Amino acid sequence: MRGGAMQTEAVKPSPGFGPDFLKFWAGQTISNLGSSFTAFALPLLVYKLTGSALDLAITTASTFLPYALFGLFIGALVDRSDRRRMMIITDILRALVIAAIPLVAALGWLAVGWIYLISFLISVLTIFFNAGEFTAVPSLVGPEQLVAANGRIQASYSAAGIAGPILAGVLVAIAPLETVLYVDAASFLISALSLWLIRASFGGGQTAGSSLLAEVGVGLRYMLRNPVLRDLCIMVALFNLVGSTIGAQLVYFAKRQLGANDSQWAFFAAAGGVGVIILSLLAGSLRQRLPFSKVALGALTLYSLLNIGFAFTAAYWPALLIWSLMSGLGVLFNINVISLFQAMVPQELMGRIMSVATTLVWSAIPIGSFIGGYFIEVSGNIALVFAVIGVASLLIAVGFAFTSLGHAEDYLPTEAKAGQGKAQPLLVEEAASEAEELFVNR
Repeated sequence: MRGGAMQTEAVKPSPGFGPDFLKFWAGQTISNLGSSFTAFALPLLVYKLTGSALDLAITTASTFLPYALFGLFIGALVDRSDRRRMMIITDILRALVIAAIPLVAALGWLAVGWIYLISFLISVLTIFFNAGEFTAVPSLVGPEQLVAANGRIQASYSAAGIAGPILAGVLVAIAPLETVLYVDAASFLISALSLWLIRASFGGGQTAGSSLLAEVGVGLRYMLRNPVLRDLCIMVALFNLVGSTIGAQLVYFAKRQLGANDSQWAFFAAAGGVGVIILSLLAGSLRQRLPFSKVALGALTLYSLLNIGFAFTAAYWPALLIWSLMSGLGVLFNINVISLFQAMVPQELMGRIMSVATTLVWSAIPIGSFIGGYFIEVSGNIALVFAVIGVASLLIAVGFAFTSLGHAEDYLPTEAKAGQGKAQPLLVEEAASEAEELFVNR
């Protein structure tokens, strides 16, 4: 049977974009459309309940705290599980959890504490899902299609990110704000159905006989021994430490500094997707012409410079334009980082490596967002805090250009360097051999 009986086949990735990839792409696009409703509604709901920058910061901290607590172990669990089945179960659970907010509101019990709790639980489930999703794309397309596939996925996600807040803004004109979250719940169920219809396996289950700590150790030591992955995680962790306040306080910035109403906040939340779509679609061609260091580090440098200007912008439309460009540059960086990881990491280690990486780089977000929210709360000067963040981000981007990230392409496997100059091979077979050696020694 194709997918209905939860049977999977070891299907070789298509040289192009086959039917299984298209099912995956469609399901995740719809899921992200629903999540963009939540991205619009949840911070606005917290702002309306409290009007506090600190409460917005705590909501962000609640979202990212699970990465610090559970991220390493969840990656190992994902690698020993049937990843596709796990993603389906996770989607169903996410639908139930996010639907709890409008249900609690209907009962008259909604307080900001409920939002902290739901954000935490959704994040735990999302760590499971994302660890599996990271391995799904290489299972559905060939290695030469990874950048293009990730670019198309991100572009469609961004299109959903544009439509979602606008549609949500229309919906809140006729319904209570919290009911918008039912759309996200429904989208998770559609995602689960699309995964159920895929017949290809996403792998997993290779090391079920080993201890969980041993599997975590394999992923952690592999990444620490790879200079590019190690330096990349350190850089992004520092960037998140100083920069997480921007996303956490965006609704506060729009309301307080720009004087935006709810409809304008909807357009502001959607605006980032415009820049993201353009730069996502350019990601593949840029990487064919330029090395990782110039694309990724250049994107972070420009992002930081725009952030400084964004901090002192008080007019709505110029701020919206700058935010759109910043969002596009941020995702251009993310696409290249994801593609770099997928090209360098053996398939059997991907769940663990992704969870190690996200644990390291996202553990800084709860700390950074809380500190930033605290300073905004006590100073009342969000422009100054945003400007300091921009300067610090710029120093990080420039400084790491002098590490292994300045010549990351030298560490790529030979087949991943086609069209990018002379290869200095770090073969996938050698990387897999090293990973196996680590596993055996462990």
